[in-house]
Amino acid sequence: MPGWSCLVTGAGGFLGQRIIQLLVQEKDLEEIRVLDKVFKPETREQFFSTQNLLEACIQASVPAFIFSSSVDVAGPNSYKDIVLNGHEDEHRESTWSDPYPYSKKMAEKAVLAANGSMLKNGGTLQTCALRPMCIYGERSQFLSNTIIKALKNKFILRGGGKFSTANPVYVGNVAWAHILAARGLRNPKKSPNIQGEFYYISDDTPHQSYDDLNYTLSKEWGFCLNSRWYLPVPILYWLAFLLETVSFLLSPIYRYIPPFNRHLVTLTASTFTFSYKKAQRDLGYEPLVSWEEAKQKTSEWIGTLVEQHRETLDTKSQ
Repeated sequence: MPGWSCLVTGAGGFLGQRIIQLLVQEKDLEEIRVLDKVFKPETREQFFSTQNLLEACIQASVPAFIFSSSVDVAGPNSYKDIVLNGHEDEHRESTWSDPYPYSKKMAEKAVLAANGSMLKNGGTLQTCALRPMCIYGERSQFLSNTIIKALKNKFILRGGGKFSTANPVYVGNVAWAHILAARGLRNPKKSPNIQGEFYYISDDTPHQSYDDLNYTLSKEWGFCLNSRWYLPVPILYWLAFLLETVSFLLSPIYRYIPPFNRHLVTLTASTFTFSYKKAQRDLGYEPLVSWEEAKQKTSEWIGTLVEQHRETLDTKSQ
């Protein structure tokens, strides 16, 4: 295949950096361009940012566009629904109006709808979308925040996801799926099966709750789960509804942001896992990093956070 160039948006982010690390190893890649802009979570801004990128691709005759979507565009819509090893043919769609899932959903729709658009040079735009599960790994901001809060709480991890069953995915494997998608769209034999499609991206990380994942990754450093009693999920859900109602009623005079909402309760209390068989079939995807290696790498990184915390305490005590 001839030499090619690639633009990575969000290049300074958690996933973007990993994609670049793998891209530089592509033998026929001649140029990597990076764009790192922080977008606000509002639906309108993210949607139009994606539209602008698609239009720029058409004007610059860029032949392929890969969208980093999320499993959140598929739900879950109710904590009562059980989805185990779901797949693309089920055509699940989130009904939440929260900015993140809604903006991702609308942006993904725009990307897939743009597949087949005529480029300025007469060629055709080819698009696809990848929907990774909850991503973990070194430099995860979410995991970092969780660990730092636990360090300030005597190494006790704050719970909230003990009722969930998820299949988290390691960041290196998500990045690898992007590389394979780029290869596939540039391959005339594979491209027809990939164009206009979306793919769930998971790996061999065991199905577990979000709380159990945090504990498994950090227990080597002395972290433990919070043993306190939790309200039953139905009560939490309706409490979230009441908080949202209060927020709505106060909105004309005061901006009250509830500590949690129904969407968060649903996310942290659902059984919601997906298979990567379609990506395996069309993209040739197999996890690049095993669960054991991913666990070790992430745990070692958590160790550096612990050391930094100790250094901070030592400095304050002097």
